[in-house]
Amino acid sequence: MKVKMLFAVLLFQICTLVGAQARIVHLSVAASMTDAFNAITAGFTAQHPEAEFQPNFASSGSLAKQIEQGAPADIYVSANPKWMKYLLEKQLIEPGTDRVFAYNKLVFVGEKKATDLSMQSLATLDRIALGSPQNVPAGQYARQAMEHVGVYTTLEQEKKLVMAKDVRQALLYADRGEVDGAFVYRTDALLATNAIILFTVPDTLYDRVSYPMALTITGAQNALAKEFYAYLTSPEAIAILNKYGFESN
Repeated sequence: MKVKMLFAVLLFQICTLVGAQARIVHLSVAASMTDAFNAITAGFTAQHPEAEFQPNFASSGSLAKQIEQGAPADIYVSANPKWMKYLLEKQLIEPGTDRVFAYNKLVFVGEKKATDLSMQSLATLDRIALGSPQNVPAGQYARQAMEHVGVYTTLEQEKKLVMAKDVRQALLYADRGEVDGAFVYRTDALLATNAIILFTVPDTLYDRVSYPMALTITGAQNALAKEFYAYLTSPEAIAILNKYGFESN
C-alpha cells in the first residue's frame, strides 16, 4: 500500500511539473524589440492567462550563441538574417518556421546642438557609439554604412568608435552625453530622454534591417509556443509593432 501511495504521489508531482513546463514559453529576442515584445506578450497573456513567458533580451549574436550552448529557447527573434541562418545551419531551428515579420531603420542620435551632421561629417566627432559589429546587428549595419561612405577605417584608426554590448547600451551612451552620437534603430531613438535623431542613415548605405523569427527545435514541441508564434503575425501583434515604430509586411 505504501509503495502504491508513494507511486501515486510521484506520478502527481511529475504531472504537475510537466503541466507547469507546458505553460512556459522561453523567448530569445533581439534587444531592440524589448518594449514591443513586452507589450505583445501582455496582449497574448490577456487571452491566455495560463501562459508564462521567460524572455531573454540581448544582442542577436549573443542569443544565437546561448541557444547553441543549450540555453532554453522556444522562439528566436533576430535583428538580421545572419544569426538566424547560423542557427539553421546548426539545425537548432524548426525547418520552415523562419520568416521575416518586421523591419526597422538606422538613425544617428545625439545632442540637439549637433543638428548639421551627416554620414560624411562623422569624422568631426570625437566619440561615436555603436553596437559591436561582431555580435550586434545594429553595429553591423552602422559599419556597413560608414564603410560605404569611406569613414569607418579612419574613425577606427583614430579610436573614435565606442563599442556597446547591444543597441540599447549605445542609445544609453548617447542619452547620457557620454558620446557625441550613436547609431541606433529608429524604434530605440523614440525611447530616448535627452538624445534626438540627428539624421536618418540613407537606406542605400546598408542592407534593409529585417527581423526574422522562428520556432526552435524544442519550441516546435511546445503547443503554447506554437500558438504565440502564430500570434506574432496577428493584427493585434502587428498593431503593437507599428505603435513602437516597426514596419511590417
